[in-house]
Amino acid sequence: MASLDSETPHSIRILTLNCWGLKYLATYRHERLAEIGRQLALANPPPEIVGLQECWTQQDYESIRDQTRHILPYAKFYFGGIFGAGLAILSKWPIEESSMYAYPLNGRPTAFFRGDWFVGKGVGCARVRFGPGADDIAEVFTTHLHAPYEREPNDSYICHRTAQAWEISKLMRGAAERGHLVIGLGDFNMLPSSFAHRLITAQSPVRDVWRELHPDSSVGAAVDAVEKARNKPIPTAEFNLTENGATCDGAFNTWRWSKPLRKRLEKGEEVNIEKDVPDPRAKRLDYIFVGDGGYPPDFPKSRWSVESARLIFLHPLTPPPLHPTSSKQVSPNSALSPDTYDQIIAMIDKYVLRERSQRRWRLAHFIVSVIVSIGCFVGVWWVGNRTYIGFILVLVSTLNFGAGILDGLIGGLFVSSELRALKEFEWEVRNAQNLVIAAERAGGRGSNDEAK
Repeated sequence: MASLDSETPHSIRILTLNCWGLKYLATYRHERLAEIGRQLALANPPPEIVGLQECWTQQDYESIRDQTRHILPYAKFYFGGIFGAGLAILSKWPIEESSMYAYPLNGRPTAFFRGDWFVGKGVGCARVRFGPGADDIAEVFTTHLHAPYEREPNDSYICHRTAQAWEISKLMRGAAERGHLVIGLGDFNMLPSSFAHRLITAQSPVRDVWRELHPDSSVGAAVDAVEKARNKPIPTAEFNLTENGATCDGAFNTWRWSKPLRKRLEKGEEVNIEKDVPDPRAKRLDYIFVGDGGYPPDFPKSRWSVESARLIFLHPLTPPPLHPTSSKQVSPNSALSPDTYDQIIAMIDKYVLRERSQRRWRLAHFIVSVIVSIGCFVGVWWVGNRTYIGFILVLVSTLNFGAGILDGLIGGLFVSSELRALKEFEWEVRNAQNLVIAAERAGGRGSNDEAK
């Protein structure tokens, strides 16, 4: 095991990666996860803090762990949900504390075919001591937010992702309030222009590393309306890698190619993609957020600045380092405006109406199924010796009652649990809004530091 450095490091190299390691469904999962471990082990210079997502199985985690133990001797694999959380943190320095925080609002059981509800979406948290000083502590958070299935603002899961962004921003803000370096890693399933992105950077004193260095980078794929509105030319595949930080649907991402191209690869054919080919669908979904300052006047100046950031597994691995500085001061984040809180509350209200309607219909189906089943059994009693009719009635009764029970459980238990989580979320938003309004009325703009 590595010993704790006697001096505070002058830089920290950080890496985040979605491994695409879903058991049974991910193609070449074992080979890919093993290669990820090998590439991390060969990195020069090596990463010092790593956050992984979609590393679902203990076997894959142990494979990566065994290959990287010499550079990342400390690690934590997080458990959660029915099929696991898929999260892991690896570190050069000791992990003093660790916890798994499950998101209160996470998917709908009715959309079981999408999987988000089963997999225990949440935040893996680790307290890493990287130096001997009292403040030489990094609180590392790795997460994977709910996947989008439609484009905003018509995405039916935008309320879930907003609630999850709210939760992780609270965790990161709390770490900053303790005076620790905050490192938020993960597949946030959001665009830089999204509401969830604005919420995180406003609610917690952290910076989006890529936007820090590339402030004019894309805010979505070239085919998205938000990016079209900027009147930028369609980027090339190389530009998306070097300037836009695109991590999804890019031309170089072989796992997202069309089936004909993937079949050619599987047959062993060489498929070349030119670096200047137009790449209209690539977008950035993966993020590194960092911060150690906060909201004035109660927070000290930031000690760390971002030096570089780049996509990896394309060239020799060189994760983005953070360097301490006394000369560069990032402007602190301010609280959300009251209008933004209203927008969140309207989003919650809209989704609550949808779920209450769902609950009514499902409970009504349960009641009707009970009545139909009783009617079928009465019919069996009346038909007497006509056994085939009796058999049909029993079959209908069984299938009908089974479907009714399932809808009754979903409507009575799962949807009710979701509505209770929404009430908690709404209370927090309204409470934060009231604090901001009260502070403005008192003569100054309130800050989220006042929220307890």
